[in-house]
Amino acid sequence: MSITEIFGLLGGLALFLYGMQMMSDGLEDVAGNRMKKILEKITSNRFLGVTVGAAITAVIQSSSATTVMVVGFVNSGMMTLRQAVWIIMGANIGTTITAQLITLDVGMIAPLLAFIGVAMVVFFKTPKVNYIGKILAGFGVLFIGMDMMGTAMEPLEKSETFISVITNFSNPLIGILAGTLFTALIQSSSAAVGILQTLAGNGLIPFSSAVYVLFGSNIGTCITAILAAIGTNRAAKRTTVIHLMFNIIGTIVFTILCVSIPVAQLVESVTPNNPTGQIANMHTLFNVTTTLLLLPFGVYIAKIAEKILPETEGASSTSIQKLTEEFRRSRTSLGSTAVHTDVLAHEVRKIITLAGENTSKAYGVVIDRNYKEIDKINDNENIIDKLNNEISQYISKILVHNNNGTNIESVEQYFLITGNAERIGDHAVNIAGYTNVIQNKNIVFSENATEELRQMQTITSNAIDKILNFEPDITKWLSDIAATEQKIDDMTKEYREKHLQRMREGQCSQEACVLYSELLTDFERIGDHILNIAQAYSKINHSE
Repeated sequence: MSITEIFGLLGGLALFLYGMQMMSDGLEDVAGNRMKKILEKITSNRFLGVTVGAAITAVIQSSSATTVMVVGFVNSGMMTLRQAVWIIMGANIGTTITAQLITLDVGMIAPLLAFIGVAMVVFFKTPKVNYIGKILAGFGVLFIGMDMMGTAMEPLEKSETFISVITNFSNPLIGILAGTLFTALIQSSSAAVGILQTLAGNGLIPFSSAVYVLFGSNIGTCITAILAAIGTNRAAKRTTVIHLMFNIIGTIVFTILCVSIPVAQLVESVTPNNPTGQIANMHTLFNVTTTLLLLPFGVYIAKIAEKILPETEGASSTSIQKLTEEFRRSRTSLGSTAVHTDVLAHEVRKIITLAGENTSKAYGVVIDRNYKEIDKINDNENIIDKLNNEISQYISKILVHNNNGTNIESVEQYFLITGNAERIGDHAVNIAGYTNVIQNKNIVFSENATEELRQMQTITSNAIDKILNFEPDITKWLSDIAATEQKIDDMTKEYREKHLQRMREGQCSQEACVLYSELLTDFERIGDHILNIAQAYSKINHSE
């Protein structure tokens, strides 16, 4: 094999993988969040889970991408391990579509698809058209790369060294190991199976040997999900164990069948003159049969995964730092931005919840002189500041590597939400901090002022609760919060006027007057930040 042919082989593989990545990017931009929503709604219905997992993977042509999404959802608590089992089973069925497309010789129209896709990207400015163009261009480039590999491999038919290596694949263990290692290296079972089809189509590997390499590729594809699970919680790691168990069990079963009974010969007889079709059919048979065999035992598989990776102390808690590391590994996977958006949503809610808790506690400290709460407020504020810093770094990494698509708009809005929530926390600390003056100068508020403070505490707590609980009609939800913010402004104005009246009547000391004025300022600012958060959430919902 000459250096030119080696370069052609590597170039073809590069185009195949790049084409798949282009498709993933385009699908991420145009439908990543929709796929996320579909997966989120999956119930414990095993048949529905398998169907959806197969359908999504058939569209995106990557079981690894679907599994990485599932790992992310389990990690963020938005999907249970039991639900993940069915999605993974379906994903293994859906991934066989690429091999079937290669059998149909879709590569004949690949250059046309690539041309149309590139034209859509270059000549149209509408984002959605651009995204669809990326999908078509990626699809075309993928098959152009496959044709390049086929052309580069033709001389191998006369290479004695290559033939001697391929001959060893007739040994099941060697064939499985080769398929596992190669697929783990390129992190794409679709690419590995496509290359295997090219070898078989050129007469370079007999079907009887190719089946074992094929089985190994199903195990090797698990490496992407395993890498994505590093740094995640225990449940997410169990998801990868399930994925690995599924393919190992399937490989064991089919290896035994191929050795003991002529399964390979039966599959070969269906399309005797079509080696690529034989591999595609075996690939489909492997995954469909394994799914049917394991479908009744999905719950038990999940339990076995829990036994293999038992819960450890502190394992259920996740931090944004670990998730940032997860992002570094999985950022190129389809659905990754959707997963990262869910991670952000989860962590941002923590900040808002803590800020709301601090606001209520801070008013309680001022009103009821409950000074024991100050330490808790300071502890919460430290957590808020830490989360704010980590989330900001997390968002910057996402924006650097993924700078378009509807999900990115959501990421940008979460950045604004985080900043406003952090400012609410700062105002809560300000309010609690006034207790130093209250204690030192023995300030006592009048009954009317105290009641007004209680009203401030109530309305801010209710408003923060509302921004944490969305309603189906997001427009009405936003309108209600805007009305609450206006009420806060009106109350601020009203309370200032009453405050001035009390000052004229000498009902409060000079220190109390100054302090109350500061409290009103914090109250009004909190209302502004609450509305800012609600408006950002509204944009996120509309973009999705």
